[in-house]
Order: sequence, then C-alpha cells, then structure tokens
Amino acid sequence: MRFRFSRIREGLEGPERIFMSVDASQSVLPEKCRILSGSALKMIAMITMLLDHIGSILLSRYSPALQTLFVMGETNISVYRIFRDVGRMAFPLFGFLLVEGFLHTHNRFKYGRNLFLFALLSEIPWNYWHNETLLYGKSQNVYFTLLLGYLAFCALDYFRDKGLLQLACILALLWISVQLGADYGWKGYVFLLILYVLREDRLSQSVIGSCWLYYEWKAFVAFIWIHMYNGERGFIRGKGTKYLFYAFYPVHIVLLVILRKIIFG
Repeated sequence: MRFRFSRIREGLEGPERIFMSVDASQSVLPEKCRILSGSALKMIAMITMLLDHIGSILLSRYSPALQTLFVMGETNISVYRIFRDVGRMAFPLFGFLLVEGFLHTHNRFKYGRNLFLFALLSEIPWNYWHNETLLYGKSQNVYFTLLLGYLAFCALDYFRDKGLLQLACILALLWISVQLGADYGWKGYVFLLILYVLREDRLSQSVIGSCWLYYEWKAFVAFIWIHMYNGERGFIRGKGTKYLFYAFYPVHIVLLVILRKIIFG
C-alpha cells in the first residue's frame, strides 16, 4: 500500500501534524472504474439526501406516493419507500467525505468551526421539519453527528500515543451523542469512527461499515460509489463553492418545509 506524506505546521492554531492520504488503489475495483472525484461523491451525497428528505417531508403526506407499487418479500414498495431507500446512501457518503476532509484540511480548527456553525444554522430548519416549532429538544440535525465524529478524529490523532486519553475522549463524545439525540444517534457516531479507524483498509471499512448499518442495510450501496473514488479533489473548489456545499443542507430543508406548508397546510 502506498502513501504520500506532507507536513504542515499551523502555528498557534494547532500542533505540527502529518497528513496521510490513502492511495486510491485500495479500491477493490479496477483502475478504469475509479472515475469519481471527491466533488462527484459530494454531488451524489447531496442528491441522495435530497431524495430522502423529499420522501420524508413531502411524500410522507401525499397518499398516492404511499400506495404499493409492488411487493418485495414482505416489504410493500411505494414511491415513498423508494425515495427513502435511495436516501440511505447519503450518510455513509458524507461520513467518508468527512474522513477525507479531516485528512486533507490545512486548518482543522476552521473545519470544525464550520461544522459547528452550520449545525447551529441548521437547527431551526430541523426543528420546523420535525415539530413545526422554533425549539425542539428531542433530536438534533446531522451536522452535530458529523461534528462529534470530527472531534473524535481530532482526539484520536492528537493523543495518538496516549490510549487512555483517546478512550476517555471517545467515550465522552459518545455520551454527548446519546444526550443530544443527534441524527443517526450514537450508532451514526460509531459508524464515523469505523470509517476513520479503517481508513487505510477500504475493503474492511466497507464490510464492517455495512454490517454496522445492518438496520439501514440499503446504505451498503454507498460503498460501491466509495470504491469508485479516484482520490482527486474534483471540480468543487474555492471558498464560495465550499460554503454552498455546507449551506445545501439547511437551505434545502427550509425550501421543502415551506413547500410542505403551501401544499398540505
């Protein structure tokens, strides 16, 4: 397995760190099939998330979309079910991109700060989606799940030679995830840890990650896209485009909630 190393010193914002980018040759697919850049994975993640949320916010209230199209085993397949099942791919893709972002960012503090700020910005849209109120304490949006995973990555890296401190941080963040009730819950937090710990072994990452998400088994399809990743950044570049990617989550929820209000009252 080949790795490329670059050393970056961040002055007062953090200790000297070694960034390790895993070679795309980890994929079980032949090189000619590794055609997706990081930007392409982001687009797939956003599209599948949008379909999932269309199903949850709109189609769940539209009776024709709930009618059975056909039966697969003991499961009634409807338009609503198809949208939700396709959407199961989104979280594993965002989790993989989070690991890639952690490994490649030049400023881990700013990366974490952005996750925290957009977690706060997304709370009101999330609350109106789930309870149609300004405040809703039972659950939090997925940015909090991603943030907790990101903080766990930071702890594992910073305390790489101090196993007890690593364990203490991981368990503390696990407790926070349970208390917050963030989207995908503590299982989503652990899934992010699986992606990070097994980042150097794509096959094990895919198998164990898929097994962990047994309760959302359709999510395993996301690992096919991940194995098509070629390690390149792609067409999403620059601060403006980057923040559009961050903003897509709260903005599309706002638009769908408004549309739900217009259509269903």
